[in-house]
Amino acid sequence: MNIQNTTHTVSRAGAEVERLVREDLATLYHIFSDRGWCEHIYNHITARVPGPDKHFLINSFGLTYDEVTASNLVKIDLDGNKVINVPGRVNQAGFVIHSAIHAAREDVHFIAHTHTTAGVAVACSDRGLCHDSFYGAMLYEQIAYHEFEGISADLGERDRLVTALGDKNYMIMRHHGLLACGSTAAEALFRMSILQRACEIQLAAATFGKDWRPLSEEVLRRTARQLRSEVARGFDDNVAFGEDAFTAYRRGLEARGIRYRD
Repeated sequence: MNIQNTTHTVSRAGAEVERLVREDLATLYHIFSDRGWCEHIYNHITARVPGPDKHFLINSFGLTYDEVTASNLVKIDLDGNKVINVPGRVNQAGFVIHSAIHAAREDVHFIAHTHTTAGVAVACSDRGLCHDSFYGAMLYEQIAYHEFEGISADLGERDRLVTALGDKNYMIMRHHGLLACGSTAAEALFRMSILQRACEIQLAAATFGKDWRPLSEEVLRRTARQLRSEVARGFDDNVAFGEDAFTAYRRGLEARGIRYRD
């Protein structure tokens, strides 16, 4: 990928909003690191910066997740060019996957992609995600699937990935891993948490070597509706989707003196 520098000027208000986005994204990197949802220096979480240009922030390739801060995130455009001349490189596969979705989905501002053991294991199964569990039921009829094409370094894969995702916010990339989208960092975190737990439970249950005890379609649909409404808001309509969990995680980082805002 040929990364060049372009000139970009933002207003004071725009800079303040971008700063908040940077802090939320850096928070996600540290949470994912704590949860073990990272692959050393690989995998990516991105955030689109508000504005018409669809610039987005991504980790500097080579840093571990617990080294990411608000200031060392790299801002690039949809062609992979650096918007601001800062140190750091951008991983090609991360650019391909995330630029595709940021370009196509106006409602998606945060995207998380992982290669966890449980996630890849489920991604390799013919069945895909089983919905006959507490966590799997929440995701009934909400999972998109994208076929494996090798390492995502080919720009041509972007159209196929976006077509596979459609309007969904959860994706299992076959033989590859998991992906979750959100309009906020809290949404992306909450969705990845549920998807990851569903995969972990499925992997654990497979050790029994028996068929799953099935849930009825009525129960599956009801559970999925509950996730989309009251559950993710803590049964409080005044709380944003997933915000309680995100805020709790952030308190934990700050209590330990993690300097993600730097």
